[in-house]
This record gives sequence, structure tokens and C-alpha cells, in this order.
Amino acid sequence: MTRFLTALVALLLLNLAAAEPVAESDRLPIDLRRTTLVVRDIDRSLAFYRDALGMQVIYDNAIRTPREATSDAEARRASRLVFLRANDNFIGIIGLLQYTKPVKPASHQGNEPFSTGSIVLLFNTNDLDATFAKARAVSGVRALYEPGKREYPSYDGEGTIPVMVSVLTDPDGFVIELNQLLTNELK
Repeated sequence: MTRFLTALVALLLLNLAAAEPVAESDRLPIDLRRTTLVVRDIDRSLAFYRDALGMQVIYDNAIRTPREATSDAEARRASRLVFLRANDNFIGIIGLLQYTKPVKPASHQGNEPFSTGSIVLLFNTNDLDATFAKARAVSGVRALYEPGKREYPSYDGEGTIPVMVSVLTDPDGFVIELNQLLTNELK
């Protein structure tokens, strides 16, 4: 798994260099706006994404059918939907969705980290040690790979890109990669 993890991180780093919009001439007719995670306990997920990782809640509402229902008890179907953002209001939003009525059972499909069907969310932080410690302390989180330094080939192939890399799972088993670029060490 270590060789696979190294290759995956290197591939994800290729996308990291383009942290600004592409040139107008290269724009596509589609944007990836949000990834929504269906969770068992939205408050526990908020403890991870909002409190430990530092994302900001930008939307938090009950969704009920019929719309006129004023409580989950009055509704046929009910859920809670929360959107969180990091540093962009248009892309990179994470949605958290919890079905409260009826409660949907958890699926165990694709729960093996880095296996086909699994999802990996990559976050960069400026303080990996503190962020990792806060994230690891959230109930239900599993640390899969402690923070450690890795070096990846640079884009020009002449040097390396040093990165502190760590991997854990959120309370629902989604794989989270927390990284810190060591840009002051670029060779």
C-alpha cells in the first residue's frame, strides 16, 4: 500500500499546482462544485470538518417533504444538509447529508481505504501537526498513516517537492489525506 499511496499522492500533487482558475481559452463547460458525503451523524462530522479541519459552514438547513412540514415528525421524509468551504466559495465545497427520516442504513461498499470505490479527500494545511492532532481526537476517526515527510519529483523533473503526508478516516470511514507542502524546502 505504501507504493500505491506514494503514487497517489504524487498524482494529486500534479493537481495542486493549478490552485487558480485556468486560462479562459482552456476553460471547460463544466465545474466540479461540491462533493456531498452521506453521513450517519452530522454533528460528529461537523466536529471533524468544521472544528478539527477548520472549514466554514456556509449552509445548514433541514430538508423536509412535504416542504410545509415544520418538524421532522410532521414530514414523510427529512434530512439535514450542511455545506462547508475551505478557501473558495465556488468550488471545493463539501456537503454533509444526514437522512433523519427514514434513517438510511450505512453502506459498507468501498470502505477499504484506497480501494476501488473508495473516496479520498485531500486537504492541505499550514500546520499539519496541529490539524492532524485535532482531527485524530474526533470520535470515530482512525489514523492510517502518521505525518511523515515524502519527496515527489518536481514538475520539471529537476528537483523534488517535499510534502508532509498523513492519512486518516473521518467518522464515517471516508479517507482523508492531510498534507503540508514544505515549499521553503523545494530543491
